[in-house]
Amino acid sequence: MAHPDPTRSFTHRMVASPAGRTHVVECGSGPLVVLVHGFPEGWYSWRHQLPALAAAGFRAAAVDVRGYGRSAKPAGAAAYRMLDLVADEVAVVRGLGAERAVIVGHDWGANIAAHAALLRPDVFSAVAMVSVPYAPPGGPRPTDAFAALGGDEEFYVSYFQEPGRAEAEIEPDVRGWLAGWYASLSGDTMPGPDEPSPYFRTPGGRLRDRFPPQRTPHWLGEAELDVYAGEFERTGMAGALGRYRAVDLDWADLATWEGAPIGQPSLFVGGALDATTHWMADAIAAFDHTLPGLVSQHLIDGCGHWVQQERPAEVNRLLVEWLRALPRLR
Repeated sequence: MAHPDPTRSFTHRMVASPAGRTHVVECGSGPLVVLVHGFPEGWYSWRHQLPALAAAGFRAAAVDVRGYGRSAKPAGAAAYRMLDLVADEVAVVRGLGAERAVIVGHDWGANIAAHAALLRPDVFSAVAMVSVPYAPPGGPRPTDAFAALGGDEEFYVSYFQEPGRAEAEIEPDVRGWLAGWYASLSGDTMPGPDEPSPYFRTPGGRLRDRFPPQRTPHWLGEAELDVYAGEFERTGMAGALGRYRAVDLDWADLATWEGAPIGQPSLFVGGALDATTHWMADAIAAFDHTLPGLVSQHLIDGCGHWVQQERPAEVNRLLVEWLRALPRLR
């Protein structure tokens, strides 16, 4: 017997934004909580959190970031700079009739959420980051730092820089590539410590050459993969990859905020097996200075990168507890 699809009860709407339009999926009523996804996902990555937050008395709104899903897909890397992405999230809050909101993000969405809180504290009263911790603007030029990683091999962010190159690998078999990327970063299917890292490619090779063969994460069924693959088969990958191609623009745009802390109440939740929590261990260690409003931080044992999908019940509990302890939104 088929189980009912809880996503059928969600409300879909388009909100006018600097991108042109932003697709928003809502559930519940009460104080507004905006949910921002990462790469390569979409609003659907928050499918478990939407009903849980609604049941706890919140109005949960998951967006398709510009370049993804049903949201606008402007051309060129300059359209994906952080200042514009933050402006989109402000437009979502206003378009939903609210003055203030809590913002929650995963992966690149965590970076967007953190900068939304940093740049617009008048709109975003609190911020939660999943997988990627806050690191203040500043430091070396990002593409220089990424190029220095890996020795003779090329780090995936560097690989994504050249327009068309990663698209040529991914788009002929979107479904297979996504399945391999999700498996490579999931706690139950990621390569072991003695296996080659999927984050690097050999000269002339492909990222997918290192994806773990015949491994399917427990959270990724055929139906879930259908949703993700269907979206990217329709839209292509250029919009999603645009975020990587704007990192140097962000570095210049955000120089005024170099080293700036985020003072609002905050939360960090990561996977203990996620490479990001190891690469950015210094950022986590600096939370006393960079996140003076930090309420709590959590590393979930056995969990990889796709935290809210790998461990939805635990993430829902942490988010609801944190949200309920916040001052009520005006």
